[in-house]
Amino acid sequence: MPLLGCIADDFTGATDLAAMLVGNGMRTVQLIGVPRGPEALPEADALVVALKSRTAPVAEAVADSLAALEALRRGGCRQFFFKYCSTFDSTDQGNIGPVADALLAALDAGFALACPAFPANGRSVYQGHLFVGSDLLNESGMENHPLTPMRDANLVRVLSRQTEGAVGLVPYAVVERGETAIRQALTALQEQGRRYAIVDALNERHLFAIGAASARHPLITGGSGVAMGLPENFRRAGLLAARPDAAFLADAPGFAAVIAGSCSRATLGQIARARETFPTLELDPLARPDARALARQALAWAEERLGATPVVIAASAPPERVRALQEKLGRAEAGALVEAALAEISAALVARGVRRLVVAGGETAGAVVAGLGVRRLRIGAAIDPGVPWTRAEGSGPPLLLALKSGNFGAPDFFLKAFDQLGASLAA
Repeated sequence: MPLLGCIADDFTGATDLAAMLVGNGMRTVQLIGVPRGPEALPEADALVVALKSRTAPVAEAVADSLAALEALRRGGCRQFFFKYCSTFDSTDQGNIGPVADALLAALDAGFALACPAFPANGRSVYQGHLFVGSDLLNESGMENHPLTPMRDANLVRVLSRQTEGAVGLVPYAVVERGETAIRQALTALQEQGRRYAIVDALNERHLFAIGAASARHPLITGGSGVAMGLPENFRRAGLLAARPDAAFLADAPGFAAVIAGSCSRATLGQIARARETFPTLELDPLARPDARALARQALAWAEERLGATPVVIAASAPPERVRALQEKLGRAEAGALVEAALAEISAALVARGVRRLVVAGGETAGAVVAGLGVRRLRIGAAIDPGVPWTRAEGSGPPLLLALKSGNFGAPDFFLKAFDQLGASLAA
């Protein structure tokens, strides 16, 4: 039976979390959407249900998250994790607070910690403020996010606007003292009537200590970083065996491609770097706001180039181009256009023999895996922190997928992904 049941509010966030668990010795499977009816759950130590709830209407996000929780409870999970982005992507209406409130109520629990820190990717929390590298969240570029612009770095304030429950803080000075001090601080906040505690974290030692301090919490919320300490809790309890093969994936030979829809600084830089090595097509939805036409353009271009070298197809754009498209079509309509085009392109590429596919952007990844009909992903080794290779299971042809959050990955991520895959399969 699975030990840890996780609910992620987008697809790349789910693989980010799953990679963290695999890297710390838990065999992990990502489920695309809520398991259907009596659908049998796969054999794994941890299950991660990937939802597309980050920017959904609040009621829909809550309903989907509760359905995922119920499926994981039926599967026998002992502890639950609500995963959101390490940049706390949300609005004043939610969805982090409302979903966490609903999960706590369903579990008959009154308290949960909240820690989005992921130092390996430059996300840290200090005195309740979220930093991206050396920049406050609201000065990091996230203030320009097209769907969830983050204009306040103080997470106590941000979460307080999303919940009727009181929000406290476990500051750096406490976290630095380790597991026991953290546990005592969390208990004190709960006894004071706080529903949530933002927990500071600046390094992995802090995250392991936070994980250990939350061993008995029914629900934990945060980014994938805080999950790194959870597998050891199960090992200490004698519930988790050593898993030296936790990251094993079978091969899926075929062509390779990159599909990019994220407009983050990181992804734009990765596309620029890949252009030096891989054939690259940059679509322009503003000039051609028609999903079918964009797909036809991309496929006509790709058919002449599929071969030994990966191809890159991108609909990413800098903030001013994104704003122009949104002004022309509307925010939701602009996003839907790009997602529909890239999903159609991905399905057509797979039909033409692509079996190794990197997808950049959480919303893009959700649209792509839905279009491909993928229901499960077995999680492999990380390419960069938070981004693993995965293997689709249970539907369609054998397919290796890497679903990358827009903000994640080194500048050479796309090149590194295929180099690593070749090396690991050869080994």
